[in-house]
Amino acid sequence: MGSKTIGWELYRSFLGVLNEGSLSGAARALGITQPTVGRHIAALEQALGVVLFTRSPTGLLPTETAATLRAYAQAMQSTAAALERAAASQGGVGVVKGAVRISCSDVIGVEVLPPVIRALRSVHPSLAIELVLTDRVQDLLRREADIAVRMVQPRQEQLVARRVGRIEVGLHARRDYLERHGTPRDVSQLAGHSTIGYDQVTAFLRQAEQTLKGLRRDMFSLRSDSNLAQLALIRAGAGIGMCQAPLARRDPGLLRVLPKLVSLPLETWVTMHEDLRGSPRCRVTFDALVDGLLAYIKG
Repeated sequence: MGSKTIGWELYRSFLGVLNEGSLSGAARALGITQPTVGRHIAALEQALGVVLFTRSPTGLLPTETAATLRAYAQAMQSTAAALERAAASQGGVGVVKGAVRISCSDVIGVEVLPPVIRALRSVHPSLAIELVLTDRVQDLLRREADIAVRMVQPRQEQLVARRVGRIEVGLHARRDYLERHGTPRDVSQLAGHSTIGYDQVTAFLRQAEQTLKGLRRDMFSLRSDSNLAQLALIRAGAGIGMCQAPLARRDPGLLRVLPKLVSLPLETWVTMHEDLRGSPRCRVTFDALVDGLLAYIKG
């Protein structure tokens, strides 16, 4: 391998082919021509001295080397996106502008943050918000997001973190469901009900099961790994399921079930990279998220 610096555009095309599976698909996704993508891949293979893709009837298949390099190219892509957001935020004196990328769970992003974001942009209309809804812990160190709302305390020293409190999660059902089927008085009586819960067991859920007083996957008759789908089923009166207590309190049609027996407190944190502490766009967004989540928990 030579010492010449390899241009980012080659890695960009490399990621495009990895994601799309073909030169033509990558070209459409990136807004460039197919021959250009082909030249980029050939140039990258020559510069690195490796083979990245093999041809098959279904398209281009990544080699083991390509699979290994994917994470590094994704890190470069995240850094480039962070650089663009930082550059776009440099406005005039007193102007807060640019994009802020926020990572949070689907329920927080759909049910809690919209009014917070509306109020934030009413004060700073030049601010753009990119909302990433995922339960995966976004890597703030690699700038996959600028700010994250997490249900776990961050361990990295390079992060600025603010604990906003505990969001309690408990069993809830719609009032008319309980009127039809009765209200269980202990966990064992849930066996006679339509229960709503998760499908795939994660490390977090294995730990949470110790707090949920015996609730396990095989007890649920309606299963989904989407928190929003579970919430929709509860609101539709399909059964009893886990819901954030502050969210349920907003809906008079939802009632808490076994509140003294089943409770899962979620420690909630707002975090960002320490390098963004001096960024006006990130600072005002960080503060707005903290204030909004504090009001949500207290409400």
